[in-house]
Amino acid sequence: MDVEGLVGLVRTASAEEEDPRSGLAAAARLRRECDQLEAVQVRRARTRGLTWEEIAAALGVSRQAVHKKHGGRRLLPGHR
Repeated sequence: MDVEGLVGLVRTASAEEEDPRSGLAAAARLRRECDQLEAVQVRRARTRGLTWEEIAAALGVSRQAVHKKHGGRRLLPGHR
């Protein structure tokens, strides 16, 4: 999704005059987009040699949490 689309979702999710159902749907879509973006960035970080500890620190979570969420995904042959 492009930046304009994300901005539109943020506006819808935070608008007080919107129907709550629209705001909830926008918030759920934002969560999915953020999860996808995080996964892409974690793959890039691992491919470029960052440790789980470095990635966890950047995300503000524990090493165990980031490894549990992203560690099972295969990056390149021989990498985890």
